[in-house]
Amino acid sequence: MTVNLLGLVRQELNAFCQDLGEKPFRAKQIMHWMHQSGVCDFAAMSDISKLLRERLGGLACIKGPKVIQDSIALDGTRKWLIDVGTGNAIETVFIPESTRGTLCVSSQAGCALECTFCSTGRQGFNRNLSAAEIIGQLWWANQCLGAFGSEERVISNVVMMGMGEPLANFDNVVKALQLMLDDDAYGLSRRRVTLSTSGLVPAMDRLREECPVALAVSLHAPNDALRNQLVPINRKYPIRELFAACLRYIEKAPRDFVTFEYVLLDGVNDTLAHARELVETVKPVPCKINLIPFNPFANAGYERSKPEAVSRFRDVLLQAGLVTTVRKTRGDDIAAACGQLAGQVKDKTRRVQRRALVQTTPFIPIKVVAM
Repeated sequence: MTVNLLGLVRQELNAFCQDLGEKPFRAKQIMHWMHQSGVCDFAAMSDISKLLRERLGGLACIKGPKVIQDSIALDGTRKWLIDVGTGNAIETVFIPESTRGTLCVSSQAGCALECTFCSTGRQGFNRNLSAAEIIGQLWWANQCLGAFGSEERVISNVVMMGMGEPLANFDNVVKALQLMLDDDAYGLSRRRVTLSTSGLVPAMDRLREECPVALAVSLHAPNDALRNQLVPINRKYPIRELFAACLRYIEKAPRDFVTFEYVLLDGVNDTLAHARELVETVKPVPCKINLIPFNPFANAGYERSKPEAVSRFRDVLLQAGLVTTVRKTRGDDIAAACGQLAGQVKDKTRRVQRRALVQTTPFIPIKVVAM
C-alpha cells in the first residue's frame, strides 16, 4: 500500500526518508515540492536524484482531493464539494476580501454534536477525515487559485470552521495544523489559523499543550439552560467548565483573547435580555464577540434575526465595552455561508432516520427576565 505523503508532518516525513536510507534534508525538499510548489509528480522534483524519485514513485504518492463540484457565488466566495470516498463528500470554502483571503476547512464527514441550527449537524456523522484529507483542502485551494509559485499569499488565513467538530478529530487536525504552520510547508502564523470548537474541554487543554492556535468557541447562548438546547455538548461541559478551559488556553495562545461566536436566531436568543445576560456571562474571559446572522437551510426550524434586532443586540454589547462584530454573510446563494455546509454524508448515527420517525416538537425559547 502506497503512503500519501501529503498528510505527513515533518517528523513523519523525516522517518520515512530515513527508512529509505536518506538524510533529513530530503524530507525538506519533498515538503517544498508538495506544499510550496504544488507538485504531485515525483518525476518533476528536479533537485532529487533520479534513483530516489523512482523509489518514491513505487512506495508513495502525493494525492490531492477529488473535486466533484466547484461553485462561485455572486460575491466571489468559492465552494468546492470534495469526494472523500464511500459516498461521502465534504465542503471547503474560500472567502476573498480586499485585505485577506480566508479558507474555511472541514475536519469530518458530517458531525456528531448535533447543534440544532447547523446544517452539517442535521446530516449526521460518518467518519473523521485523515490529515491528508484536511491539509489537502488547503493544497487544492492553493492549486485552484493559482497560489503556488505566486509572490503574493492568496490564502492568508485558515479557519477550522467547516464541516465537523475539529477537536473530535484531534490527532489528524493537529497534524494538519502543524503543516499549516511549518515554514517548509505553508508557513502561516498561529494568529492567522483559527480553530472553532463547540466546547470539548479536555481536547481544548490538549490543544493548548500541543499546538495552540487562535481559538473561537461556539457559544450561541448566555446561559446553560438555553445552550443545552442549542449546543447539546453543553450538557457534558457546561459554560463554567468551558470558560475555565478558555482561561487556561489563553495562557499559551497566540492571542490574548478568545472569540465567542453567537448565531442570532429570531425570538430564541436575540432579545435585549439575552444581550444583557451575555454581557454578564462572558465577563470572566477576555474575549471578542462575533455575532452571526443565522443562515437558513431547508427545514431548519429557525429564522434569521431581524436587522434591527441584530443592531440592538450589538449595541448592548458595545455599550458594555465588549469588542463586537457582526459577521457579513458571504456565499449564501451557493449555500456556502456559516452553518449551511452539508456536503454528502452517509450517516452512521441514523440521526436522519430517527428524526423522521418522530414528530417535530416546536422549539419553545426560554424566557429570560430582564434585570
